[in-house]
Amino acid sequence: MNNKPMFAIGVMSELIEVHQRTLRIYDKEGLLCPNRNTKNRRFYSCNDLEKAKLILYLTRNLAINLSGVKTILGIFDELKVEAKDYIPLIKKVSLKNNIDENENILKTSKRGRKPKS
Repeated sequence: MNNKPMFAIGVMSELIEVHQRTLRIYDKEGLLCPNRNTKNRRFYSCNDLEKAKLILYLTRNLAINLSGVKTILGIFDELKVEAKDYIPLIKKVSLKNNIDENENILKTSKRGRKPKS
């Protein structure tokens, strides 16, 4: 994959359909640290895009918190897993462990929302 900075934060947020604030939180937590230009603006690479997709998959589909995501990313770095292989590897592991993605998606989609009256 390409590690060359290509996408500004606005483009990146549109590509993965999250708010720019979410990307800033990922940066602050050390999960997704993009390159910075001379004006200190964030620019994301294709590898960053794949990593962001993994973070979203882990948090939304597998209901893993950011601390758990950080641990998983650390393991991937240690094992030198390529960015393109992140999600297929996680899907393989979650299938072996009978993790119900649909149930997790339903749970996490309601997180933080007030119940309808």
